[in-house]
Amino acid sequence: MTSLRKQLIARVRKLGVEERPFPGRDDGFAALCYRDKPFAHFHHDEELDLHLTRSVIAREDLVQPSNSVHHPKRSKNAHWIELRLKTVADLDHVTRLVKLAVANLET
Repeated sequence: MTSLRKQLIARVRKLGVEERPFPGRDDGFAALCYRDKPFAHFHHDEELDLHLTRSVIAREDLVQPSNSVHHPKRSKNAHWIELRLKTVADLDHVTRLVKLAVANLET
């Protein structure tokens, strides 16, 4: 597990988010859950697929990566967005978006 993923998990754990690895998989795939509700999953250590509202995705000007391996044909109207973790700035950005997703689950 990369340092950025570990840092993200430590940060979101403080929000009540739990990481749940999938049994029988060794490729890094794991869900993030809040109050037992899955709302995101890691495809691998450097990529998180996050469920957000379309309005948040639009407001944040988020765009599905053009080189997506896991969801190359995802609709622009989808409630999911792939986020990459490569730098500390990415870590800060993804943490903020996870907080938005958690806040949406509380309503």
